[in-house]
Amino acid sequence: MPSTYTTNGGIEKIATGEQSGTWGTTTNLNFDIIDRLHSGVGTIDLSSSGAAHTLTTTDGTLSDGMYKVLVLSGATQACTITVSPNDAQKLYFVDNNSGQDCTFSQGSGANVTIGNGKTGIIFCDGAGASAAVNQIIDTTSLSDFGVTATSGELNLLDGSVAGTIVNSKGVIYGASGEVNATTLQIAGTSITATATELNTLDGVNSTLTAAELNYNDITTLGLTEASKTVTADANGVVSFDNGTIEEVTSVTSSSNAATINLRDGNIFEHDLTENVSYTFSNPAASGRASCFILKTIQDSSARTITWPGSVDWASATAPTLTSTNNGVDVFGFITIDGGTTYYGFTLGQAMG
Repeated sequence: MPSTYTTNGGIEKIATGEQSGTWGTTTNLNFDIIDRLHSGVGTIDLSSSGAAHTLTTTDGTLSDGMYKVLVLSGATQACTITVSPNDAQKLYFVDNNSGQDCTFSQGSGANVTIGNGKTGIIFCDGAGASAAVNQIIDTTSLSDFGVTATSGELNLLDGSVAGTIVNSKGVIYGASGEVNATTLQIAGTSITATATELNTLDGVNSTLTAAELNYNDITTLGLTEASKTVTADANGVVSFDNGTIEEVTSVTSSSNAATINLRDGNIFEHDLTENVSYTFSNPAASGRASCFILKTIQDSSARTITWPGSVDWASATAPTLTSTNNGVDVFGFITIDGGTTYYGFTLGQAMG
């Protein structure tokens, strides 16, 4: 009875009583085939194959189709590699260094293409004429491992530099959590303010737009500019390149009393309707100055003002109000000791 062979590996099965005296030779060859099937690495030279190559497993003979790992090389064009025979089940680890894309086929079923420079794990189902080749791990996706990112998305990290923004690449924070960028945009508008200028907002929580952030794009710190943030220079000095405009705060009295709150402004106006006693509140802390101006308008009946005891007038004498109807008097005050003393000045009287 002649020998038979295993379907998938082509290992010879010696029939009973056969090969007397040569059984050892056949067995040794079988061990070599098993060794190749188990862990053999073979280079498949495609240099003379053109567009088609047959990867054959020949019964009882060491052949290329028996290698576990196939290293493809030398292709001159895209090549279809047909696994033969079509009834042999195969598992291959493929490393395509051939210079071309290579497609594995076994029958009329599915094929698998391993791109140039790519690797893959494929199996042939050995289903005869309808045999198919399938890929165990899809090299274009890691979904089998629960990774939903595509290769293109993962490639955003290829070339990324920790701490530095690279065009069209993912952002990786540096060791200290820093990210350096040459250009910053919000909603398509470039931020022209420098890091130093933006640091004037350190600690501020806001919903600023890019245009609003650009208010910090200042030519000279400490010098005001049109439509820009007011800043102080390195000495804490603010220079106003143009005029300043202040609100005029109206004062009203009730039950012959009125409070001038220095947090409300620096210019106050009081149209007198009764005799009044003033209280000055919320001056700057000692060592800083609070200055303000008070304009009074006399009533049709002459009204009087009682000044706070902390006001120090020239020669310790308070001015006498203009008594005529709608008469205007203007006074100035300054304190540098937290309101302990207000120096009072008459800036003009009987001006109405």
